[in-house]
Amino acid sequence: MREARPDRYAALVRRRLGREIGRIDKQAPFAVALAYPASYAVGMSSLGFQRIYRAIQAEPDMACERAFLPDRAGSGSLRGPVLSYERLRPLGDFPVVAFSVAYELELGALVQMLGAARIPGLREQRDERHPFVLAGGPLTFANPLPLGALADAVVVGEADALGVQVLRVLRDAGGRRAALHQLAALAGVFVPARHGSSLPELARCDDALLPAFSAISTPEAELGDMFLVEAERGCSRGCAYCVMRRSAMRTVAAERILELVPPGAKRVGLVGAAVSDHPRIGWLVRALAQRGIEVGLSSLRPDRLSEELVAALRPARSRTLTTALDAPSARLRERLGRDVSEEHALRAAELAREHGLLRLKLYLMVGLPGETDADVDEGAALVTRLSRLVPVSLGVAPFCAKRGTPLQGQPYAGIGTVGARIARLRRALAGRAEVRATSPRWAWVEHALAQGGLRQGQAVWKAVCEGGRFRDYQAALAHAATAPAGASVL
Repeated sequence: MREARPDRYAALVRRRLGREIGRIDKQAPFAVALAYPASYAVGMSSLGFQRIYRAIQAEPDMACERAFLPDRAGSGSLRGPVLSYERLRPLGDFPVVAFSVAYELELGALVQMLGAARIPGLREQRDERHPFVLAGGPLTFANPLPLGALADAVVVGEADALGVQVLRVLRDAGGRRAALHQLAALAGVFVPARHGSSLPELARCDDALLPAFSAISTPEAELGDMFLVEAERGCSRGCAYCVMRRSAMRTVAAERILELVPPGAKRVGLVGAAVSDHPRIGWLVRALAQRGIEVGLSSLRPDRLSEELVAALRPARSRTLTTALDAPSARLRERLGRDVSEEHALRAAELAREHGLLRLKLYLMVGLPGETDADVDEGAALVTRLSRLVPVSLGVAPFCAKRGTPLQGQPYAGIGTVGARIARLRRALAGRAEVRATSPRWAWVEHALAQGGLRQGQAVWKAVCEGGRFRDYQAALAHAATAPAGASVL
């Protein structure tokens, strides 16, 4: 990455701050660097990141300054420091650097940001001279073990209230050793130096704290000027691949959501793992549309699409109906515990056409356990039928088994196999549907980290130090997988 000139970086930050609405400008004796290991555009579209920002800024005698991975950072070591947006301070100047991490491939960016701040990337290399590195976020619902090689402590699960409680300990403990001792006694906090590889149960916040919603809106976010608010949290379904399976589903009253939407909001995003399972989702979309608000929804379940809901999308200026097939064939969907039939998918396309939506966006996994070319061909045939009703965009992701699910431990199908399945879909759907696919190579890295432990986290650090290319990850993760138990990969 070319090093950004300080004056240009400061001008970029000033411009972005000037376009934000809702930012809380605050200084306090205890300042935390709240970091997101991706670009500003991505980080400011993260509801979890925004939720923690708002919680810290509401705490007396505590404030946070945000930091992000520089734009076009590349994958290797960064040149120049990573500075906070609010005060242009280096991350190394803060007593605590708290990362919100969404998924496995962001671990490399976390290492990059620490390196640019001259903070040792590995937990075992840090001492009282260095900031305390705290982590949390959606990744912790899946597998926080690799993160434990990089962070001093990890908030596992819902951090709405627990995150601030942890920061209070770090503020008052009087040193790293005392802080680690106290944090290790907190439910929902993983302290690798004390717990090894034994993970605590997921933390769950009080229902009274729901919903999470945006503190700041900005046109430079990936979702641009969209006020994000939870419609529900959790999912009662039992999909075999999903880390949110059979978690307690908590819906937010539609009236409460409407109360939270700020005056003048033009776009609202309703967020959740199972938004279409909200009992009043159609009514809520219509109510927002009546205010002249454009509504964005998380992926909807095809078996839950009603005439009422789809009819409400057009007045809410939605142009795309987004849903998921998950698996290419009925046989594999049944194996995954997905109650989705061809009839559900066809009905979704019909509803989209009837109500003037311009596109059906579908998500699909390939490389599933037991998958064959015949399964892929069945999926291509179904998408072809759908494309005759409405234009289709197909997002294809290689299957990566996650810890804590019934498919934990399933092997990756193979880079070559997954690439061939994607190519097979592209050929079958040429001229019929737009196909966008995740890289089979980087999905292999995601799979290795999703199944891995502390050594795989060390391997991320080593790979970034070597240049952060795929071959660097491949070598470091292969070594981590074959090293004797208890051995370091460094």
